[in-house]
Amino acid sequence: MPKTELQSLPILLPTKVLPQEHSIPHIEWTPKKYLDPPQPPPVDDARAQEQELAHARQFMDGKLVKKTRPRRTVDFNGGMGRWAMLRKLRPNPLYTHQMRPCPPSIINLLPPKAYPENASTSLCTKFVHTSTNKIRCPVNVVTWTPEGRRILTGSTSGEFTLWNGLTFNFETILQAHDTAICTLAFTHSGAYLASADKTGVIKYFEPNMNNLTAWQGSNSREAIRGISFSPDDRRFATASDDSSVRIWSFQESRVESVLTGHGWDVKCVQWHPSKGLLVSGSKDNQIKFWDPRTGTVLSTLHQHKNTIQALAWSPNGNLVASASRDQTVRVFDIRAMKEYRVLKGHKKEVCSVAWHPVHPILVSGGSEGSIIHWDLSSEESSSSTPFIPPPTAKSKLSDLPAHLTLPPTPTALPRATLAEAHDSNVWSLAFHPLGHLLVSASNDHTTRFWSRERPGDSDAVFSAFGEKPPAAVDGADGGWEDEDMAVPGFGGAGTAGGWDDGYEGGINDNGGTGASYSNGNLSNQNGYDSGDRGFAGGYSGSGGDDDYSIPGIGDSGFGSASGTNSIRVNGPLPPQEEAIYGSGTGAGPGSDEWYSGGGERERSGGGDRGYDTWSRGGGARDGGGGGSRQRWGGRRTRY
Repeated sequence: MPKTELQSLPILLPTKVLPQEHSIPHIEWTPKKYLDPPQPPPVDDARAQEQELAHARQFMDGKLVKKTRPRRTVDFNGGMGRWAMLRKLRPNPLYTHQMRPCPPSIINLLPPKAYPENASTSLCTKFVHTSTNKIRCPVNVVTWTPEGRRILTGSTSGEFTLWNGLTFNFETILQAHDTAICTLAFTHSGAYLASADKTGVIKYFEPNMNNLTAWQGSNSREAIRGISFSPDDRRFATASDDSSVRIWSFQESRVESVLTGHGWDVKCVQWHPSKGLLVSGSKDNQIKFWDPRTGTVLSTLHQHKNTIQALAWSPNGNLVASASRDQTVRVFDIRAMKEYRVLKGHKKEVCSVAWHPVHPILVSGGSEGSIIHWDLSSEESSSSTPFIPPPTAKSKLSDLPAHLTLPPTPTALPRATLAEAHDSNVWSLAFHPLGHLLVSASNDHTTRFWSRERPGDSDAVFSAFGEKPPAAVDGADGGWEDEDMAVPGFGGAGTAGGWDDGYEGGINDNGGTGASYSNGNLSNQNGYDSGDRGFAGGYSGSGGDDDYSIPGIGDSGFGSASGTNSIRVNGPLPPQEEAIYGSGTGAGPGSDEWYSGGGERERSGGGDRGYDTWSRGGGARDGGGGGSRQRWGGRRTRY
């Protein structure tokens, strides 16, 4: 419309509401008051003098002052509350608040379940914390407690260690087995815990770590490598080094059937999350599917070229992932019984594998210490091209048409790689039930926690493609400044009372300052080789301390002078050898050897290749049993 026509149109609004031109030019406002920056409040002279006197009194003994600072945490409560509120107030069922790449948007970071179409929100690649036992030994298995508040780890010393899942600090420790713990699993209901060790002993525990029963679960005391419960928790399956898979009645603690068919040690077994179906992996390079009702083999897969180390079902039960020593992770679809993906990215053998509880994210850990995230949500382009074999003189397959040839298995590339997550084999991986945290247990004696990247987090630990976590050396605790500070009145750094701060420090029979274990000082100065300190027992001295007990678990028993198991409910348990075999021939739990068997210190037995990972020889604790005191051998393997 021309401008002349606009001006000729009648104005229907009153004159006073029409915009008027100002007769005076616009003047910019400038402030006249409160021009100075904010100033701190005036210091009270009396209060300052009191602080100086308190500071001087604390330094009279030559001790440092511990900074009072809250422990850092990865909290999910805020995100859960915000997500619940958003689900009520969202304009439509598909609405999801979009985050901005800036630090203030951290409060809008919701749990992974709030992003069903965005798997990138489940990549746990940010290093959070390192937790290490005082007695440093490889951690074989790690799992979250059913309520998701704590982490339970099993180590080669036969100890259960419980870590807080919110602040990652030490909570309690229990001498559960006399030999290395190979596997443990909670029931689906969370009411019981079953574990097995290197001599094939199976034990039941309650959530308060009270031992219920123990019995021999394998032939010739062979190691049990895997435990998995049925969906109704009435039965569980075990995989042992005697080449068999056994199905046990949980309530009666008796074997119902023995599944034989593998030609070598069975390293892992997993029960389907909702069906009567078992899958097992063995040292004979085979993956077998079993019918637990009849004990027959339903199918056998031969895709791997070396030992299958770990198996894991996807949350929906349609896919099963396998980790092998041939440096690959393979995913199989049981609906078509075919290979779904081949995941290549590890430089050495793959030791562990775990599925994300929400998204199609798979995590694997290798013996080179790396943790790799794989995203299976997108199809690969290579799957659309048919596989045509090369023509040969004797081959008749070259004459087949293209529609009769099988396409190659798609090979997925890593989505995120933590190249130096650990210094040695990553034996176990476990996601938090909500999917926002990942825990890894390693042969380098540490348990590490990983979280998701936050919005605007440009200085992440692994943003430089494989940089080591801060302070990833022995005795470090994630580089937190408040971990190695001394507590006034409890001695210097490295006291035996520092259990709550990362569980590092020296060991001393009198509760005083001792040299750190990681420094290699194994003399009698720190009470390590003292005769009255039993390896299976607590830390000898004055008796238990109620400061280190957990409600419902009982006395922590760190000061138990009896040489028996360190944390027990309703009295001490008898030694494992006496409870199962009568009178054992090995050294007692109060001796100064690594464990009663006196064997080597590696995760499994001597192994068919004869590798002695820890070079313990006779198993003497002070290194006098013929083995050298090196940290780990050149092979670093558990078989």
